[in-house]
Order: sequence, then C-alpha cells, then structure tokens
Amino acid sequence: MLVSCGPASGDAGSEGPAQTGETPATTPAAHGPLFLGPGDCSGQGRTDVREVPCTSGKAAARVIARHDGRRTTGPSCPAATDFVLHISEHRPEFDEDGDGSVPRGYACMRNLEPPHPGDPGGGGGPYTVVGDCLRDSGEGQVKEAPCDGSGAHRPEFRVESAVDERSRCPASTDLFVELPSADAPVGCARRL
Repeated sequence: MLVSCGPASGDAGSEGPAQTGETPATTPAAHGPLFLGPGDCSGQGRTDVREVPCTSGKAAARVIARHDGRRTTGPSCPAATDFVLHISEHRPEFDEDGDGSVPRGYACMRNLEPPHPGDPGGGGGPYTVVGDCLRDSGEGQVKEAPCDGSGAHRPEFRVESAVDERSRCPASTDLFVELPSADAPVGCARRL
C-alpha cells in the first residue's frame, strides 16, 4: 500500500486486483509437492489460477517467492514482483470468517513476458519504488501510473529518491510517499 505523506494525506490503493498486485487464488490440483511453489508457473487467469508447466504455452507468470500465512504479517515479496497471488483452500469446516476459504499463503509472481508492472516506472506491482510514477487520484490519495504514459491516466509525479526521513528529501520535492524499505521509508517525488 502507498500512503501519501505530502501535501494531502491518505491511503493510495489501485483500482483492481491486477493493479494493486493482490489477486486471490484457489488450490486446484498441483503439479509439485506445493501448489505454486518457488519456480513454478501459473496460467494466464488471475481469478481461477492453475499451476502449469513453465514450458507450456499456457504459462504466464513464475513464482519468485512463496510464503505461508497472511501477507500482512509475513515476509515481503521481492522488489521485482509484478503481482501477488493469495492462495487459499476451500474448506468450509475450517473457515474462520465465513467466506468459505482458509488462508494458506501467498505467491510473489513475475510475468514471464513484459509488461512488468513491478519494475520501476511500470505502473503497478505491490510496492512503490524509486523510479515509479504516480498520479493524484483525489482525496489526498496517489496511485501508480506507467511513466511512459501508456496507462489510462497520465503520470504526475516521479519518485526520485528514497531517504530515512522527510527532512533529507531535496528542496525540489513536491510529494512525500511511504516506501516499503525499513532503511529508506520515505520517497521524495517531483512533479512531472
């Protein structure tokens, strides 16, 4: 999640699973001992995810990291992650919140072919990083936008650097954003 800490403050999300980098997955029959384990590939769908051989023409993305539990309390995905699949199992008898699924973990996914929204300037992915572009989405929120202008919205800011505290941003900074790094959690963004 991206939080604007600049002129106006608020949470910044994206407009759908593919843009937030978070997509739910179910557990159909797996090819290996672990459904979507590290190095495994998934097909093109993001709602009914299937594990497929990476050599298959149906393979669209590869697991670059896999963690148990909930993403909010687990390890972070690598910076190169294009999207995150939340993997759950349909077992109503063990359901803790009545939605019919039991959380099993999450897979950090990288598309096999471009585009790579998780790359700096790509316009998406689960994290905002130096090199990403942002747009004002209203009510003090900002969202990522592709820096090349290929998205539905024109980019308005670019994250130029990351620092450990706001006072270390250059004087030319127009917007401060929260970054996932513990060492440099403040992004210094300039208006384009």
